[in-house]
Amino acid sequence: MTTVVVFGGSGFLGRRLVHRLTAEGMAVRVAVRHPDTARIDLQSIGFDRVTVVPADVRDQASVATAIAGAGAIVNAVSAYVEQSGVTFEAVHVRGAETVAREAITADVARLVLVSGIGADPDSPSPYIRARGRGEVVVRETFPGVTIVRPGAMFGRGDALFNTLSELVRLLPALPLIGGGRTRLQPVFVEDVAEAVANILANPGTIGRTYELAGPEVYTLRELVRMTLQLMGKQRLLIPVPFAAAEIQARLFEFLPNPPLTTGQVDLLKTDNVASRILPGLKELKIQPKTVEEVVPTYIGPRAMDLASRF
Repeated sequence: MTTVVVFGGSGFLGRRLVHRLTAEGMAVRVAVRHPDTARIDLQSIGFDRVTVVPADVRDQASVATAIAGAGAIVNAVSAYVEQSGVTFEAVHVRGAETVAREAITADVARLVLVSGIGADPDSPSPYIRARGRGEVVVRETFPGVTIVRPGAMFGRGDALFNTLSELVRLLPALPLIGGGRTRLQPVFVEDVAEAVANILANPGTIGRTYELAGPEVYTLRELVRMTLQLMGKQRLLIPVPFAAAEIQARLFEFLPNPPLTTGQVDLLKTDNVASRILPGLKELKIQPKTVEEVVPTYIGPRAMDLASRF
């Protein structure tokens, strides 16, 4: 039985990955900054066989302790807002490098880094640039790293459709950042978790980079309209320039759970779709779920109907 350490294992993707790895018989060690909260959250959904340990990618000693004796590591840590010393540079560059360096020192066989479509070390966006620089330093430190770049992930509890539905409930009109013209290729979070599990099981994926995207491309405007249709609502759609959205996002970032961040605004400035140059879900033998298959199960009247059956 291989022990896999999942940094960020209590997060949106991390929880799904932990579930899939344990189902496949692997011993999983979840490494997080707040272990008590994570332990309660994970045990409440039946992850009793999972070990939770304290670790912060910004702290070398805690990382070294967390990975001792492990056979594989998945770094799924992400920061979308900079606050209290948690900066994009500290988490996505220096933190990612620390995990990679300690993995080499501990002679860990496999490392998977979760990045994102569009990661670019030369981007003017601090968030996107940090993602890209993180990929570079990790590849230099741990040459056999496998990098996965998911598109915008969707699934119950996501930051995409759940945020849109909350805005529908709260606002009489909906802002369309950049006019809603940005093209997105959303991917089901469970498909991403399955992809990472398949990567760990396949030595042929060592040193490769995968773009994980769904089967369809949509504009932001189309996704907003889809959410309205699922909820049976009508709202005025108001185009908002990127500059105005950035100002609004900076104000939101003072909130404990901001509905919009500057990093998210930056991601909408360019199309977030797979390049078709790199391998993806198809090469990992995964048939991706569509937005139309999954989103109605947690947004809108059908979701309420499904919930009433359990």
